[in-house]
Amino acid sequence: MNYNEEGIKALQEERYEDAVKAFTEAIEQNPDDPVGYINFGNVLAAMNEIERAERFFQKAITLDEKAATAYYGLANLYYNSERFVEAAKLYQKSIEYGIEGADAYYMLGKALEKENKVKLALPYMQRAAELAPDDMQIRLSYGILLCKLEMFDLAKKELEYVLHNDEQNADAHYNLGVLYALSTEDAKEALYHLEQAFTIQPEHEQAKYIYDMVMERLKNKN
Repeated sequence: MNYNEEGIKALQEERYEDAVKAFTEAIEQNPDDPVGYINFGNVLAAMNEIERAERFFQKAITLDEKAATAYYGLANLYYNSERFVEAAKLYQKSIEYGIEGADAYYMLGKALEKENKVKLALPYMQRAAELAPDDMQIRLSYGILLCKLEMFDLAKKELEYVLHNDEQNADAHYNLGVLYALSTEDAKEALYHLEQAFTIQPEHEQAKYIYDMVMERLKNKN
């Protein structure tokens, strides 16, 4: 029986106790294999047992210092604990050691952004968008990052792409509205997107606030 496969299935189905039992068996069968420890760390993280999860990921790294998924799992723990500097270093390690897909690039970009290292974050977010062009959360985050860097033409394309695929995306409407308000004289488009944002998401107070500011600016012009 492959206990790791059995445990992963249980974890995906949120049967955490069954997953713990399976990964315990996997570790007992192969105590020098980092995979069992990584899987155990993942289930502990899902159960919000952060300190125990940390120990299992660290154990996996002592067994294999190039275990990319161990670095990634540990990075997620630190990111969720707002330890962004440590998280960024570990995401970088996971990429260095060959983790596949867009997520590590995306999370590295987010960790750097949280530390206000926006320019450093940009190439990683761009790479994530290249690897996962149909992931609207990644494309939205990339667009927002471009806005922060005042790269408005590129940002506009990204945000419009998100809205083309998800016209009810309040965050995309909000950021596009702010973009129009800051970088153009097109108050009509700014107001449209800001209004869409707080219509879709009524609790979006920032969208309402900026909408009122644009309206006030228009009144003062007339």
